[in-house]
Amino acid sequence: MRMNKAETVLINSAPRWWLQRAVETPLLLRLGGRLAGGTALEIGCGRGAGIELILDRFGADRVIGIDLDDAMVTRARRRHAHRPEVEVHVGDAASIDVADASVDAVFDFAIVHHVPDWRAAVAEIRRVLRPGGRFYYSEVTKHALDRPTYRLLFDHPDHDRFTADDFVGVLQDHDLHVGDRHRTMLAGDYALGVAERMPRGSA
Repeated sequence: MRMNKAETVLINSAPRWWLQRAVETPLLLRLGGRLAGGTALEIGCGRGAGIELILDRFGADRVIGIDLDDAMVTRARRRHAHRPEVEVHVGDAASIDVADASVDAVFDFAIVHHVPDWRAAVAEIRRVLRPGGRFYYSEVTKHALDRPTYRLLFDHPDHDRFTADDFVGVLQDHDLHVGDRHRTMLAGDYALGVAERMPRGSA
């Protein structure tokens, strides 16, 4: 589901960039650490700010970004035109055009809650991750989305919204092990963490 105009402006604003850089990234690094190089995928990459962090702060060697909005894809490509290690495509988080077990990390900077079939997106994240690969997530939960201000300003799927516990439970169901690498913020409005893809049938 594409963001409406109000949310698009917010996501591309200086305060959102500061929050992503100064709050979300340090916490995710504490929970999951840096990558040992390799290929990362960002779902819902927008204008490419997250890609910059994934390369420079998280340590990926290569980043694939996907986004539903072709205008955002154009902006991300322009932003990273000087970086041959970046490729950006129009794509859907619920049907990712990437081979099975082909990436070392997936990044979700508050995108999965926009996906009507978010459980399919989780299944796709699991599919594209290599065993031992990490899923870094920063998500907006049902507690926030049900608030009148969110309903007034932004458009989100209005069914099957998840709490932080719901989200972690579905990750676990797809062999994405979270353990103690999960935090909530603002009374459960936001969920951040890192999950590791485990082999099927592992404890």
